[in-house]
Amino acid sequence: IMLLAYIAALIVLHRTRFGRNVYALGGSVATARLMGVPIARTTIAIYAIGGGLAGLAGIVYSIYTSAGYSLATVGVELDAIAAVVIGGTLLTGGSGYVAGTFFGILIMGLIQTYIVFDGTLSSWWTKIVIGGLLFAFIMLQKALGWATTKGRRPGNASATRS
Repeated sequence: IMLLAYIAALIVLHRTRFGRNVYALGGSVATARLMGVPIARTTIAIYAIGGGLAGLAGIVYSIYTSAGYSLATVGVELDAIAAVVIGGTLLTGGSGYVAGTFFGILIMGLIQTYIVFDGTLSSWWTKIVIGGLLFAFIMLQKALGWATTKGRRPGNASATRS
C-alpha cells in the first residue's frame, strides 16, 4: 500500500496540473493566485487527500497491531516532519520532492534501527537523535536561504563581480 501511495504521489505531484498547483500554493498564496491557481479548490483537495491517507494509515496500523488504541502513535508527528525535512523539503514551502522524502524515511529508519538494535542506548535516544537532525537541517535551510537572499540583493557587490 505504501509503494502504491508513493508511486501515485510521485506521478500526481510531478506530472499533473494539480501537482504544479500544490507546489505553487506551497510557495506563496499570493503568487499562486496571480498564476490563476484555484486556491480554495486546491487547498480543500490537499486536506481531503491528506485526511484520506491519514485514515488509511490508521486502518493499516490497526490491522498490523490487531488493536484500535487511539494513542498508539502519539509522537510519530516528529518522525514524519523530520523525514520530510531530512529529505530536502523546505519548511517555508514550495520546494521538495517525493523521492527526497523517501530517502529521508530511509535515513531515519537506519538511525532508529541502529539505536534500537545496538542495545546499549535507550529507545528514547532515537527521538533525541532525530530531533537533533531535524534542528540541524532546519538551521542548514535557514543558512542556505539567508546566503541566497544575500547574494540576490541589488546593491551586493560580490554578486555583480565577473
